[in-house]
Amino acid sequence: MKSEESVGPPVLKVENLAVAYKVRGGEVEAVQDVSFEIHRGQSLGIVGESGCGKSTVAWSIVNFLGANGYVKRGSIKFQGQELVGKTGEALRRLRGDQIAMVYQDPMQALNPSMRLGDQLREVLTVHRGLSKKEAERRCIEMLERVYMPDAAAVMKRYPHQISGGQQQRVVIAMALLNNPALVIMDEPTTALDVTVEAAVLDLVAELRRDFDTAIMFISHNLGVVARVCNHVGVMYAGEMVERARVGDLYANPQHPYTQGLMRCVPKLGSDKVSSILYPIRGRVPPPDNRPAGCIYGPRCDYAQDRCQHEHPALRPISGVGNWARCHFAEEIDAAAWTPPEEIPIPTIDQPQSDNQPIMQINELSKYYEVRGDSLRDVFGLSQPRYVKAVERVSFTVPKGKTLGIVGESGCGKSTLIKTIIGLEDSSSGEAQFMGFDITGAIQQRDTQLIRELQMVFQNPDSTMNPSYTVGQQIGRPMERFNTVPKNQIRSEVIKLLEAMRLGSNYYDRLPRQLSGGEKQRVGIARALASQPDLVLCDEPVSALDVSVQAAILNLLLEVQQQFGTTLIFIAHDLSVVRFFSDYVAVMYLGQMMEIGPAEAIYAPPYHPYTEALLSAVPIPDPKARQKRIRLEGAVPSAMNPPTGCRFNTRCPRRHLLPDPDICLTEPPWRDVGPDHQIFCHHTVETLSSFDPVIAETV
Repeated sequence: MKSEESVGPPVLKVENLAVAYKVRGGEVEAVQDVSFEIHRGQSLGIVGESGCGKSTVAWSIVNFLGANGYVKRGSIKFQGQELVGKTGEALRRLRGDQIAMVYQDPMQALNPSMRLGDQLREVLTVHRGLSKKEAERRCIEMLERVYMPDAAAVMKRYPHQISGGQQQRVVIAMALLNNPALVIMDEPTTALDVTVEAAVLDLVAELRRDFDTAIMFISHNLGVVARVCNHVGVMYAGEMVERARVGDLYANPQHPYTQGLMRCVPKLGSDKVSSILYPIRGRVPPPDNRPAGCIYGPRCDYAQDRCQHEHPALRPISGVGNWARCHFAEEIDAAAWTPPEEIPIPTIDQPQSDNQPIMQINELSKYYEVRGDSLRDVFGLSQPRYVKAVERVSFTVPKGKTLGIVGESGCGKSTLIKTIIGLEDSSSGEAQFMGFDITGAIQQRDTQLIRELQMVFQNPDSTMNPSYTVGQQIGRPMERFNTVPKNQIRSEVIKLLEAMRLGSNYYDRLPRQLSGGEKQRVGIARALASQPDLVLCDEPVSALDVSVQAAILNLLLEVQQQFGTTLIFIAHDLSVVRFFSDYVAVMYLGQMMEIGPAEAIYAPPYHPYTEALLSAVPIPDPKARQKRIRLEGAVPSAMNPPTGCRFNTRCPRRHLLPDPDICLTEPPWRDVGPDHQIFCHHTVETLSSFDPVIAETV
């Protein structure tokens, strides 16, 4: 492994960079005074909240700032040559040959109308002048290098014919074909499952080491950066506020903003009773309204008069290896920090529940019929085929508790939630809520039942009417379900807005005037407007910054504590699920693999699938020792699931069974503790013998 220390001249050196955009009436500086350098074999992670300028810095390097964007000041040197001011053919050849970029959405870089092989070969035929046959061979080799299954066949496919994780691997392979000196990765794993994300991050770390490539890795996920980067830069409101080696930054953050980000992230082993998330108050200021002096001053817990008038410089902090943009970094003791009164912290008592179930699900299934376009299909002469999205799922939810549901994309989590809420009717099985049957679609349900069962969606934009004000949208359920008299609706909506930390001034605002976090709070307020007993949350915090995520999680905990609301919570982040949930259910290909108390799910014994999920979680601690288990292949089709245990085609523990073929038969449910069950052929003794996924930090 390469040393983390700088060796030789930097591949990329950015000095005092300022990027501006022309707007009506003048210009706005989106980025100002940013400096860093990256050497060969190094990976620099750039972190910060949305709107901090991370992507703008990346776009400025490759001159993709748009017609109204330009580098106003500073220098960008790549291998010693200045990029600022370079345009035309010279810059185009440099981008395609020596500088490569991997986007958050791989479809931004792939042409949907061209076969993948044609797109990959073009990189080598244009920039290296290779023959088509030689380019084909090199492309297949590179696809195999990024662990693409059946690489030769993938060359003949179109982008839509492979999964999202495979699309991202194609883009990474394309970026590395010319062995570039610099690869820029802009949130390359945000849209991926945790298992695919782990494989891509492993790949990034291997490529940095094997190709000796310099990598600039942009992410809002502190765990991802800890896994793949050896240096970190923290950006806030267009400025670099801290820069350090990854171990130094995570062990001893110097800037108050970095410390605040660390306090927002739930640790994998933490729960809501023993730990607290502390969101950063306020929000990132817009580029045209930044404060004088220290730009972080209005949100800083240590701000003094000097911070209001004097702008701090990025400087080395004595006694540590960090550089920080703070007047008082040496005087700040992060361990002695206490939350200011403005930060609302929920008081979480150990719930006194009688464990009476509010919901009981028994053998619930949801199938979707699939019809082809042949004549036999059109006239109903062919055998019907079904997507088995949810099959024979059973669980109970105690009143006042939270059930978290985790699993990869396509495992049936959202379909299960939609079936419970009534957006889909069930195919078979029983579902009871407060003693009422809820197996039918929502049109068949009583109004009172609909009132008691509400939902918070992942994307609030898709569920909010852009023409109606916030107050009208929250007040609609109150009017529809007659929860309060009409003349009191406005006052009740304002109470809800204040409970969401928004205030009465949001009543007459339109959705376009809100930030993403504010829209999600409005979505939660609307779900609570009918005073429901059960709220279903489908990935409510996955698209939010860590500070907003912490605030939303605290808000949901406070609501549950105050009103005794029962929650079903879907998320792909297992750290969030562990922190937030009392019980956890693990789903795979439409079936439950394991269910039990949260503390039991995150320690042996666990199902081999649960074990693999936990080993893939990025932990925001570079010193954490984590077992490495990577699942081979993609999730099979729900139209034709594997026989017996559905996980048997990818199970890393199958070979340990005396007769591995037993996995071709359906496994039994094994009781491994109070309310804890595992759906597996392995005995409890065998499952208990496996080492924990997360060991003590070194």
